[in-house]
Amino acid sequence: MNGIGWRLVLTMAAWLAPSMAGAQERTWEWGWPMHPMWGLWGIWGFGMMLFMLLFWALVIIGIVLGIRWLVRQGRPEMSDSALEILRQRYARGEINREEFEAKRKDLQR
Repeated sequence: MNGIGWRLVLTMAAWLAPSMAGAQERTWEWGWPMHPMWGLWGIWGFGMMLFMLLFWALVIIGIVLGIRWLVRQGRPEMSDSALEILRQRYARGEINREEFEAKRKDLQR
């Protein structure tokens, strides 16, 4: 490296040295023996973990329900109008039981 390269490296090191020392400082430790989020024997940490799991479960359930809804939008609604007409004719007495059963079996195939 030439002289300018070394000067640049030394300048960068001089600028970064205080920030590296600051990164090693434990600013959260206000004299407590553990991290503040683990207060009350770790209840806060477990609570945050449960809320995170609940959040992701809701996101996944929402995605699954959204996909199912979109898939159903593309399908035509199935109606069994022929069988309904057959039942109405049987109820009115236009056809007897044997005819109804035979035609119902034909429609279900």
